[in-house]
Amino acid sequence: MEDRIELAVSLFKEGYNCSQSVVAAFADMYGFTREQALKMSASFGGGIGRMRQTCGAACGLFLVAGLETGCTEGRNREGKEANYILVQQLAQEFEKRNGSLICSQLLGLDKSAPTPATPEARTAEYYKKRPCVKMVEEAARIWVEYLENNKKNSI
Repeated sequence: MEDRIELAVSLFKEGYNCSQSVVAAFADMYGFTREQALKMSASFGGGIGRMRQTCGAACGLFLVAGLETGCTEGRNREGKEANYILVQQLAQEFEKRNGSLICSQLLGLDKSAPTPATPEARTAEYYKKRPCVKMVEEAARIWVEYLENNKKNSI
């Protein structure tokens, strides 16, 4: 499963956003093509549409949690609750490892900092000043750990 983590990081370094990188690294496990995964997670980068809210890597983590445990019946309250509990646990772990779930806080941005209208070029300087690669890696690692622990517990 370590290759899934490496794939997520590699996708981010290819230019995909943080959410896309996490979701696409696991998409085939849930019957989705890379293209479908990239499209379904495209809006969550940059803290959801570059609004610097919930970290896109964390959003990607929550998306794959839904693919794993999300219920498909509208009246299934127990299924919804189980998924929400999992998402809350994943969010706690992400926050514990990274200090926040909020993109602007992870980037160290002032609340009044303007949001760039266009994505920055992915240069060596970009990667030096942003923790995004680490966020992608951590989100993918948390999911791998969840899957590995879940398999052990179900045997």
